Amino acid sequence: MDKIDDLVSTGKSHLENGNFENALSFFEQALLLNPKNPDLWNYKGAALRSLGRYAESMECFNNSLKLDPRDKFSS
Repeated sequence: MDKIDDLVSTGKSHLENGNFENALSFFEQALLLNPKNPDLWNYKGAALRSLGRYAESMECFNNSLKLDPRDKFSS
């Protein structure tokens, strides 16, 4: 696995376990490495939504759609 995959995997694990702040941190690190990846924006948006930070999460989902308008997984 490459660094981004490791960060996403760890972030998803934290998200599933309810550690939303930690998950957000890992997704943000992954985005620093690849800000053009719509999936990473979706993960960050999911973490923010779980934290109740809805306006910020919508920005992330919108970024994902800007990168890939056909993204059916963008929440």
